[in-house]
Amino acid sequence: MPIPLLALAMSAFAIGTTEFVIMGILPDVARDLGVTIPSAGLLVSGYALGVTVGAPLLAVVTSKLPRKFALQMLMVIFVIGNVLCALSPNYTVLMVARVVTSFAHGSFFGIGAVVAASLVPQEKRASAIAMMFTGLTLANVLGVPFGTFIGQEFGWRMTFWVVAAIGVLSLASVAALVPNHHDAGPAGLGHEVRVLKEPQVWLALAMTVLGFGGVFIVFTYVTPILEQLGGFSPRSVTLILVLFGAGLTIGNTLGGKLADRALMPSLMGILAALAVVMVIFAKTSHSPVLSAVTVFLWGIAAFATVPPLQMRVVEKAKHAPNLASTLNIGAFNFGNAAGAWLGGLVLTHGHGLDTLPLVAAAVAVAALVLTWVAARLDAPAVKRVVERVSS
Repeated sequence: MPIPLLALAMSAFAIGTTEFVIMGILPDVARDLGVTIPSAGLLVSGYALGVTVGAPLLAVVTSKLPRKFALQMLMVIFVIGNVLCALSPNYTVLMVARVVTSFAHGSFFGIGAVVAASLVPQEKRASAIAMMFTGLTLANVLGVPFGTFIGQEFGWRMTFWVVAAIGVLSLASVAALVPNHHDAGPAGLGHEVRVLKEPQVWLALAMTVLGFGGVFIVFTYVTPILEQLGGFSPRSVTLILVLFGAGLTIGNTLGGKLADRALMPSLMGILAALAVVMVIFAKTSHSPVLSAVTVFLWGIAAFATVPPLQMRVVEKAKHAPNLASTLNIGAFNFGNAAGAWLGGLVLTHGHGLDTLPLVAAAVAVAALVLTWVAARLDAPAVKRVVERVSS
């Protein structure tokens, strides 16, 4: 894989750390700011909704910018947002700061995925996207546990100062390693918008919302689940998060390789596996050993969905991929926000923490059905009928 992918992966590591570390320090933030766990969980939803709204807005702003310059600008926004998080005096300001930070997220991954795919031959595009997203998975292996440790030892604000410093290093790596000669620039906003008339692009976005949204029903509350049901201490939870991150890294690489071979069949198989693992976790969450094993398997299944879901929308919007790719990152995070909200709703209505994996399994099954429908529409005979009707 080309060296510029390392710069994209490093930036993904920084972004992934700030997105996911809030789960590890959620109880600390709730105690310090005097809010409930479900209210603190809305910081996850706020970030995700910020990505969802900010992604198309920044796609418009960056539509005429060279891609390398756009990536650098987005990392500057990321650093500023994390500094604001560290300085937040109350819950409201922290929520606003999280939203500011999230604005860089969608556009960076959207544009970055297009750049990554352009650096390799066509048959390796999904693997190149997976390589960039490896930074996101390593954020869960290294960044989130380290950030959780920093937060527990020195206060949650220090976590955001450290992430801001990583953001500065990531900005420097993009400036130094991403070459300009690969930067063909966007196709133009008008051309980008026209591609959204394609029904399969919207189906791909919906697949992403459901395919990854169910993960956050459980992940948002993974710390309370492990502590209250599994009996883990706060320090032990950090180790389990490392295990989960290792699963994410394996799943990301596996998903990229499978997507390069057979995109839609692989995606359907991965979603089915994700649903099964969630059903199992509803039972094993009460056992320390079995819950640890299941969390690892869950990590593999969860992130194996990411490269094929991102590749699907890039493939269906191949003539103007910037906006569609960015919107798909927004779709990931809209699913994250909806998952966090739905998980909080389940808990608020008096259901136990072990109910959350079952709800997540149902969402994964819905994603599987939608993916099957999209695959059927790809069939030549069906495609001709659809084109005849639409014309």
